[in-house]
Amino acid sequence: MSDQLSRVFAALADPTRRDMVARLTDADATVGELAAPYAVSMQAVSKHLKVLEDAGLVTRTRDAQRRPVHLEAEVFDLMTAWIERYRQRAEERYQRLDAVLAELDETKTPMEETAS
Repeated sequence: MSDQLSRVFAALADPTRRDMVARLTDADATVGELAAPYAVSMQAVSKHLKVLEDAGLVTRTRDAQRRPVHLEAEVFDLMTAWIERYRQRAEERYQRLDAVLAELDETKTPMEETAS
């Protein structure tokens, strides 16, 4: 995957990674804190974090002895812009369909109205 948007959606395809991202919306956390609710190894959690890092969703920093994982919220702007573009297109299609249906409704003859 070459573009960031594809990496972001691929990273978020996994429910464990989505849960980690959701938990990071509250506050930064260490790898150990992120691993706590899962019955997986620290190595597995680190692999999940590597995928999230490669997608640009999280960064790891040093804070004395801690290495907190930080959510990079700007990536959500990229996702939101992409989703919004297609939401607008879908909305326009629905509005055109509504207009066609309203026009069909207006052209019904009195005989057709009583039959329905």
